[in-house]
Order: sequence, then C-alpha cells, then structure tokens
Amino acid sequence: MKPVEDQLHIIQSGVAEILPLDDLKKKLAESRALTIKLGVDPTAPDLHLGHAVPLRKMRQFQDLGHKVVLLIGDFTARIGDPSGRSVTRPPLSEDEVRANARTYTDQAFKVLDESKTELRYNSEWLAPLKFEDILRLTARFTVARMLERDDFEGRYKAEQSIGLHEFLYPVMVAYDSVALDADVEMGGTDQKFNLLAGRELMSSMGMEPQVCLTVPILEGTDGVQKMSKSYGNYVGLTDEANDMFGKIMSIPDEVKTPGEHARGDMIARYFRLTTSLPVEEIDAIEAGLADGSLDPNATKRLLAREIVTLYHDGVAAEAAEAEFDRVCKERDVPSEISDFTFHDSKAADEPVFLPKLMVESGLVASSGEARRLIQQGGVKIDGEPVARDSLELAPADIDGKVLQAGKRKFVRPVITRNR
Repeated sequence: MKPVEDQLHIIQSGVAEILPLDDLKKKLAESRALTIKLGVDPTAPDLHLGHAVPLRKMRQFQDLGHKVVLLIGDFTARIGDPSGRSVTRPPLSEDEVRANARTYTDQAFKVLDESKTELRYNSEWLAPLKFEDILRLTARFTVARMLERDDFEGRYKAEQSIGLHEFLYPVMVAYDSVALDADVEMGGTDQKFNLLAGRELMSSMGMEPQVCLTVPILEGTDGVQKMSKSYGNYVGLTDEANDMFGKIMSIPDEVKTPGEHARGDMIARYFRLTTSLPVEEIDAIEAGLADGSLDPNATKRLLAREIVTLYHDGVAAEAAEAEFDRVCKERDVPSEISDFTFHDSKAADEPVFLPKLMVESGLVASSGEARRLIQQGGVKIDGEPVARDSLELAPADIDGKVLQAGKRKFVRPVITRNR
C-alpha cells in the first residue's frame, strides 16, 4: 500500500469532511485493507454524475487496496431516508426496490471495479431482527438527539408530522455499520447525521467506531442548482455519448453566483468529483484555470472527452466531439435524427400539446422543463424558434419536421391521430 500521507492526499481530494481525521490516519497507519462502506437506498432507477460522486471516491479506495462494500438498502428503502425531507417519504414496495436495485448496481459498476466490490443487502440482518432486538437498539438513542437533525427539527417547529418509523431510519443505517464492522462510512453531506449515528452506535457497543467521510453535493450543468432530473441540469450515466459531451460543454466557465467560485472553478470541481484522473493532474488543472494559463473552453473539452470515455470509450468521445463541433460551432443539424411517433386521442385537426410531446420523445425530463425551455426561446422547429407563449401547435406545423430542444437535442415527430 501507498504511504499514509500519499493515501490521504488522494482520499481528501474533493471531500467535504472527514470525522475525525486523526482516526482515519491511525487506521491507515495499520497497513491493512480497511472496510469502506457506502449505503445506498435504490429509491430511483437512474443515476447521474451527482450520484456517482461517492462511487468515484469508493473507486479511489479500491485502487488504494481497501475493501469496498456497496450496501444496497433494500430494507431501509421501504421506509425511505428522511434526510432533507420536509414531508414523509412515501414507502416503496418490495418489487419496486428490487427492480431499482438491479438497475442501480448495473450503473454503479460503470464506476466501481465489480471484481473488487462486495455487494450486500441490509435485509440480511435487519429483516431477522425481533422486536426485542429493536428495543435494545433504540434504547441507545434519545428523542432529543433525533430532533437535532435539521429536517426533523424544522418539521417539528413547523408542526408538520414526523412518522415514528422515520426515527428508526438512522437507527437501522447505524446498525448496518455494526453488522459490517465498517472502518469508514461514506455519504453525501446530507448524510452526516446518519453517518455519525453509526459511529456512536458502534462506540456504545464497544466496537472501534467508524470514520465518517462526506462528499459534496454536485451542482448541475447550470453551475447553481444541485444536479437533478427535475431541474433539467443532469448528466445521466446512461446518456448517449453525444448528449453527455454536449451537456458537459454547457457547464459555465464561471458560476452564476458572484463571489462563490473563482474563474474555472466549476470545471475544476467536475474534474475532481466526476473523473478518474490522478489527483496530481487535477491539482495542476485547477491551478492552471485559476492563474489563467489554461483556457476554460479547451479544458472543458478535455473534461467532456474524459467523462464520455469513462462511460463509453475513447472512440465514442472523439465522435461526440466531432458531432458537437458540427452542430454547435457550424450551426448544423445532426447527421442522424431519429423519428418519434407521437399518438394521442385527439381529433386530427386539434392542436398538439408541445410539452407532452417533448417529454414523451425524451427531449426533456418533465413538462416544467419543457415550458421553461419554450419560454426561454430554446425550442426550434426546422431551425425557427417557437414563440415563447406557444404551448400548442397545429399538427401540420410540427409533423415530420425537426424539433430541437436546446443546442443538442433533436427529434423528428410523426403525428398520428384517431381517424
């Protein structure tokens, strides 16, 4: 294994907090493979680059020779993580959890080395617990401690309901760490309370407590909001290469909130949180962007190629860059545009509701995103912008024509109606 200081330089890159850092140093100094835990509840089937941030950090631990455990919260997902929630999360059925888990692991192994990953499910130890066991566990926590959580505290003060089962969620994920005898548990900054609960439970049970490591929440391609499908600022791990490249190129050179980030900061942040480049290379890129020796646009191209190569391959990255130049620099349309058959139950002469068509064709993730794009003048038909207040169009105005959303998404609708 690498010396402790070398490992720390890699581990600390792109990390929000390590609690406590001295404990991690002591564990690394033991020169053994540490057990690194990442627990994920498969509440949604599709992952984006924001979800991959902790997976990238796990991959670094793998490459350093440590034991990585990807824990699927198939039991805890039935309750739902209350972290950051202003209302109770609706429970998922066992079938929904199982289907999401399959998709999640397929996508997670685009980042993790599957051959070096231990895949576990927390139903292994949570489902067999008896009520007596649960009473013993809950006796180690207090209601006052639970109400220290920002989400619980806020809901309590606002006189909003908190389900008793929600208090059990951090108890269960803490017990996950006991069951796995974790040395380090990872999660987003919104998971800090849950991670610390695991550390406290291990300590109270006479075990060596885990170190808690949090990673930042990744901003989306707008550079402001967190990456989310609902904001339309996400880069999906299963996106086509051309879409992935174009979305990365839309990251701002400077973030829109003045004073929070310096020139090129968002580009450097994406390099650090979403790529597998050596930390030393990323340090040099960050320094070059800061002092002006690196051009942000050229560096962003390197970032886009790197990300497309990670999730596709180098050939796809080169082709995506060429297509990006053809469409965006030369103001041309793609060489291939797929047809999309749009059918609804309206009469043949009734207007087409454009947001619905855009969602069903995959141009946008939601009707809200479609409406925003139309109002911003970002939707075109055969190269002509759609009027900003036009949500409905005559079938003849769109049938068989090139519908464009933003700079890079194109489809040719074929309108079919009831006769």
